[in-house]
Amino acid sequence: MKSSTNNILVPLGFSEQSRIALKQAENFAKINDAEITLLSVVEESGMFRRLFGDDEEKYFEIKKDVQVKLDELAKESQDRTGLTVNAIVSRGKVYDKIVETAEMLNASYIIMGTEGEPRDFSRKLMGSNAYRVVTTSKTPVITIKGKKHRSHCNNIILPLDMEKETKEKVSYAMDLAKRWDATVKVVSVTVGRDEETKAQMLMNLHQVEEILKSNSVKCMTETIRGHKRETLAEAVMNYAEKENGDLIMIMTQQELDFTSNFLGSSAQAMIYKSEIPVMCIRPSSRGEFSYGNYA
Repeated sequence: MKSSTNNILVPLGFSEQSRIALKQAENFAKINDAEITLLSVVEESGMFRRLFGDDEEKYFEIKKDVQVKLDELAKESQDRTGLTVNAIVSRGKVYDKIVETAEMLNASYIIMGTEGEPRDFSRKLMGSNAYRVVTTSKTPVITIKGKKHRSHCNNIILPLDMEKETKEKVSYAMDLAKRWDATVKVVSVTVGRDEETKAQMLMNLHQVEEILKSNSVKCMTETIRGHKRETLAEAVMNYAEKENGDLIMIMTQQELDFTSNFLGSSAQAMIYKSEIPVMCIRPSSRGEFSYGNYA
C-alpha cells in the first residue's frame, strides 16, 4: 500500500451500516480508479483500560482477532469488485485515527457509515465518530446513513447559501459529475432571507450555473422558498428526496457556521438525518473565490 496511490478510506466497525458504506465506497473507487483501505480501531476507552489495564498481550490478541475479520472483509470486497482493498487495524481514539490515517494515505475521500443522531446527551455534545471526523478532517467525508442507495450517482445536490462559495465545492461537484455523467442540481433556499440577500443568492445561482455549463457539466438550478417552519437542512433534504438526489454536497465551514469545535445545526441535521449520502468538504483558506475570477 502506497500513500501516493489514489485511496478511499473506509472506517469499519463491523456494523450493518459500515458494510453499507463499504458498498458505496466500492462504487466510488470504481469510478475514481482508486484503492480502498479499510480501517478498524481498537479504542482505548476507560472501560478497556479498567478491564485490561496495561495488558499489552490482551491488546495484541484483540488486534489479531480484528485483523482477521478485517482481512476477510477486504478479501470479500476485492473478490467481488476486482479492486485493490487493504486492511489496517489501529489503536487509540476512533476519530483521531481515522483522520490520521486519511492524512497518511493522502486519501481522496473518507466514506463512513453513521447510525444517525446519538440519543445520549453527552454523545450529542461530544459528537459521534462521524461528527468528530467531519469537524476535524481535511479530507472530504461522505457519511452514509440510509439502508438503500443506488450504485450509480445520477443527481448531485449542490445547495448554495452564502454570498461567496469556495472553489473546492464547485470543483468537486464538476469532477464527480463528469466521472459519473451526473447532473448537478444547484439550489438556493431563501426561507428567512431578506430581499437583498435573496437577490445576491440568485446571482450566485446563475454564476455557478454558467461555470458548470462552461465546463460541459449537466446542471439545473432552482430557488426554494421553503416553509416558515422548515429549517434550511429540512428544505435541502426534502428537495434532494424530491429530485432523486444521490449525493448532497455541503461545506463544513463558511456556509454552515463551522468552527473547529462546533458544527452548525444545518450540517449536523443532514449528517444525522439524511437518507441520502452527504459529502462534507472543509475548505482551505485559499479556497474562497469571487465567481467572476473563477479559472
